[in-house]
Amino acid sequence: MLQDIRNNAQGTIAKVIIGLLIVSLSIWGMDAIVGGFSGEPEVATVNGEDITEREFFRVVQMESQRRLSRMENPDPSMLDEDQIRTDVLDSLIQEQVLIQDANAQGLELDDADIDALITQMPQFQVDGQFNRDRFVSTVRNMGMGVGEFREAMRKQYVVNQIRAGIVQSGLVADENAGQLLQIQNQTRSFRVLNIPASAVADTVSVTEADIEAFYGENSAAFQKPERVDAAYITLSQGALAESIEIDDAELQAYYEQRSADLASEERRAAHILIEEGSDADETMATIQERLAAGESFADLAREYSIDTVSAEEGGDLGYAGRGIYAEAFEEALFALEEGEVSEPVRTSFGVHLIRLEDVRESEVPSLAEMEEQLRRELAREQARERFAEVRAELADSAYAADDLAGPAEELGLEVREATGITRQGGQAPFDHAGLVRQLFSEDVLEAGYNTELIDVGDNVSVVARVREYHEAEQLPLDAVRDQIRATLEQRKTREALDERADKIIADLEAGETPEGIDEWSSYEGLARNASDVGPAILQQVFSLPRPADNTRFGKAVTANSAAVIALDEVTDGQVAEEGTELNQLREFLASLEGQREYAAYQQFLRNRAEVERP
Repeated sequence: MLQDIRNNAQGTIAKVIIGLLIVSLSIWGMDAIVGGFSGEPEVATVNGEDITEREFFRVVQMESQRRLSRMENPDPSMLDEDQIRTDVLDSLIQEQVLIQDANAQGLELDDADIDALITQMPQFQVDGQFNRDRFVSTVRNMGMGVGEFREAMRKQYVVNQIRAGIVQSGLVADENAGQLLQIQNQTRSFRVLNIPASAVADTVSVTEADIEAFYGENSAAFQKPERVDAAYITLSQGALAESIEIDDAELQAYYEQRSADLASEERRAAHILIEEGSDADETMATIQERLAAGESFADLAREYSIDTVSAEEGGDLGYAGRGIYAEAFEEALFALEEGEVSEPVRTSFGVHLIRLEDVRESEVPSLAEMEEQLRRELAREQARERFAEVRAELADSAYAADDLAGPAEELGLEVREATGITRQGGQAPFDHAGLVRQLFSEDVLEAGYNTELIDVGDNVSVVARVREYHEAEQLPLDAVRDQIRATLEQRKTREALDERADKIIADLEAGETPEGIDEWSSYEGLARNASDVGPAILQQVFSLPRPADNTRFGKAVTANSAAVIALDEVTDGQVAEEGTELNQLREFLASLEGQREYAAYQQFLRNRAEVERP
């Protein structure tokens, strides 16, 4: 059989087939050959153009990573994968509609334009210059090839051209902007009459019949929610560290390793700093000549140095270790012998002459002094390495086990218990939404499986299982009687306050003076953001119509008080022609109008498109 294949491979027909494959590959690439037989699956077709499954899954992955990055504590179990897929597919369909529209309008970029855009993007630059390695690695980290990225840029750029054109075309009439600014800067003068809850207390009563009726009408609100009791295992890097024993040999080796870091050398330097310039070399040569002639370094520093603070101290900079000074300065300083002066050293500050005044070395603490700290450091380091390994073992073991006792015994961990966990959570670690969602999932709650291993914090993971399920229970009336009474008293107090405010307003509008009211509090020319009165009152003040001949009345009612409001005067805000505030508002309104027009344009294209989903 193999010999037949070998013989046929040398024949004319085989050579023709190979020749056709070579031509196809050279013209269309491998995708043309593979695609010709199988084709690439699509998730949707927009006006006859496919959105491929590969592109769809790539964008789904990118969107998942984006949403994770926005979480305070990233947790993949909190992602709604179905919603992500729906959102991504909708966005890809809309994108395809916009790209087709841009193509129809003849908008396109050539390769040179794409190159120019890419080389100008700061994320692809190193020290202000385009770096191809940075470009390739960044694009690959996005899950794209270079060709895909270039094509995506080509599409998005032309789409953004249309968007920018429409958004920037938004217009708003000057009169509208001016009128809105007048309203925004408006001030109002008004009076407030406060009615405390005590004023209506004698009219508020709650009977046993009221309580029973409320309990019957709202029985669903007085239930003890369904809950579970759970067993769980917590794996933490901190606990692992506490369980690790460090022997004396390890400790000694680590101490010797750390000794080099702990031993530090500090050098006391003095310098003379002059400005960089055409005469810098000549000035520095003069200083060196005078030093060679025996003049004091300190006196020359006071005469020449532009570092006025150190110059007053004869150029003294005090003691410093490595990493403090500029690199060139540090290299020169640590190459000097005590009392030696360097050659001129150039830094961004200017030109220096450096003198080494003194050297001091700090003593390394003894092993006994550092033993406790070093043991902790070593244990944490070993725990960090061990944590990932144990986590993987626990995840595999718990996935295959029918309970948690086996995995716990195998890894030397403790099975703990928690009770009364509801769908809203419970005590830590069941205050983690992802873990609670797993606990109440069908597989765990009904089928009896363990949860997945969930990361509930930094280097803390938990696996749990349901021990017992408790259905929701109706709470007896006696257990909630006081709660219902307080609710009804609050409700009836508010209703009574509302009625009292309405009665006072009716009397005032009829020209009568209500009995038993306190004095009004007056406020002159308050703006919308004033803090002189509560927000509920201020909101009502600016909701009342402008008074014509008579005062306008309104009310603001809360659970504990009511306020009757008398609006006396409205003063429109001042608008400076071509002022900064007016111009900014005009630009903002025009931008909003442009965005609305672009949204309508997008919807028009989407409605007109023929979309097919398999």
